[in-house]
Amino acid sequence: MEQSKKIKNFTDLRAWKEAHKLVLLVYEITKKLPKEELFGLTSQMRRAAISITSNIAEGFSRGSAKDKNQFYTIATGSLTELQSQFFIAQDIGYLLENDFNSLYRQSIEAKKVLSGLKRIYHE
Repeated sequence: MEQSKKIKNFTDLRAWKEAHKLVLLVYEITKKLPKEELFGLTSQMRRAAISITSNIAEGFSRGSAKDKNQFYTIATGSLTELQSQFFIAQDIGYLLENDFNSLYRQSIEAKKVLSGLKRIYHE
């Protein structure tokens, strides 16, 4: 493996990169939600999105496969929670179809890569 391709930091993980794209997209799109949702759905969606990247980062720093897998599993749970919130936001008319589709597509990509990372550390 080339030196430049080695994973040295959590930011080198493709799972973290895809989840980070999702966080940025969530922040961009939730700016459009009604102001009265700032401490409701907007906050919930942002916290769930941040939880994904935070748990990937924390899992990366853990020594054992069991510990890594635990944090990657928590990240997956947060990602699924976020997907559920996308449906709620769409169903109550807060998300336009194209915004929902962008969010959901990126969440699927992040989930696929995260699932692959979990398989590596599954006991």
